[in-house]
Amino acid sequence: MAPQIKYTKLFIDNEWVDSVSGKTFETISPGDGFVITSVAEGDKADVDLAVAAARRAFHRNSEWRLMDASQRGELLRKFADLVERDYKYIAELESYDNGLVLGKALAFIQGAVKSIKYFASLADKIQGTTIPSDGDVFSYTLRQPVGVCALILPWNVPVLMYVNKICSALAAGCTAVVKPAEQTPLTALYLTALLAEAGLPKGVVNVINGYGETAGVALTHHPHVAKISFTGSLEVGKLIQQAAGANNLKRVTLELGGKSPLVIMDDADLSLAVPYAANGVFLHQGQICVAASRLFVQSTIYDKFVEAAIQYAKNIKIGSPSDPKTEHGPQVDELMMKKVLNYIETGKKEGAKLVLGGKRVGAKGYYIEPTIFTNVTDDMTIAKEEIFGPVQSILKFDTLEEVIDRANETNFGLASGIFTSNLNNALQYSKHVESGVVWVNLYLGGGVQTPFGGYKESGIGRENGINSLDPYLEVKTVTIAQSKKF
Repeated sequence: MAPQIKYTKLFIDNEWVDSVSGKTFETISPGDGFVITSVAEGDKADVDLAVAAARRAFHRNSEWRLMDASQRGELLRKFADLVERDYKYIAELESYDNGLVLGKALAFIQGAVKSIKYFASLADKIQGTTIPSDGDVFSYTLRQPVGVCALILPWNVPVLMYVNKICSALAAGCTAVVKPAEQTPLTALYLTALLAEAGLPKGVVNVINGYGETAGVALTHHPHVAKISFTGSLEVGKLIQQAAGANNLKRVTLELGGKSPLVIMDDADLSLAVPYAANGVFLHQGQICVAASRLFVQSTIYDKFVEAAIQYAKNIKIGSPSDPKTEHGPQVDELMMKKVLNYIETGKKEGAKLVLGGKRVGAKGYYIEPTIFTNVTDDMTIAKEEIFGPVQSILKFDTLEEVIDRANETNFGLASGIFTSNLNNALQYSKHVESGVVWVNLYLGGGVQTPFGGYKESGIGRENGINSLDPYLEVKTVTIAQSKKF
């Protein structure tokens, strides 16, 4: 049974409102291709109202700015309790709107609760420093919230991205305007309702549903937005960086694409490496930015690994994302399904060997079989471009030195991994691979405590970790003259 849809409007100044234009757009369930509901479609006029509300909430005499830091933390803890209370509903809503299989959605929402509590714990830990300056002066620093933040969410993991971005901003004392991805607006709206229930003051968080070319452009170009945090594609990230310099040099955090290498050495434990490699690229149907989409296997075990990988992937259960037993659901929409299928055709044309999958499943919904290519070379399109689908490309290598150089031969640098029983292999690879995250003898590990972000075109800045509030804070130096007499 489909979850009840409770919120479809814009959220501005703690009120649910229609868009100024009165426009709406449809959100589609990827599991069956049917329309779930219509939501209000915001554009520049609505963005202006939302930013104005966020500015009022950021005024020095506002309820929000006068709130103690510990109170901000307490508000976020109440938010965590409410998410925990409703986690089953939120998981069902995420699965319905996004295609994330229900079992994973439940785990993700439980992880989101932990993340909220972590950010809540940071709210009253923001500290400056005292500085032994020259002369008869006393100097110290203040770390203060940057202002109104534009938080632009991706469609692949909306709940986790909403939580990470909004909780960082709020713990730091900022106000925000959130733009969910047009494919997946429903969970962002529901989570915002829970923030209001937790006692969020007026105007602190506002949500504008809409499209990138209208609402997104208006938000990123707005002169009163001080900071942008965006997770999504490289192409859009570049446009946002340009927009950030067009008016008032906005601060920018960008978490963009990846073409992440996973290396399997011949001394690896294949009973671990095979399932981790599969999960690394098939999780959420490959729709994760850190997908292990370049799988390098040492030549001495290549055939053995391929055989085991095929057997493992054959047993992945494909089905409706609402079925708790399903392991592999649909792509997010028809456009993404066609894009992935086109990459598969390109792989075949360029000489990669399709050894499993490669086809659409059924005529209803947007399902693609878990797909494996062997005999992949570095110059092939499927080895160079981010597919964002369930496509495992297995490449062969001989030496560690060789594979490090090949792993780095990309404009991306988000994540990477290695399976080996040799400590020196692990240390050398971790030192020399160009990526923001390195996993050793696992893949997709860690949590909110660990910084996340990429090298090169995979992004700018880091999210999560003990310093996760830094991008939302300004450093102010105060120097006071001191009398020589006392």
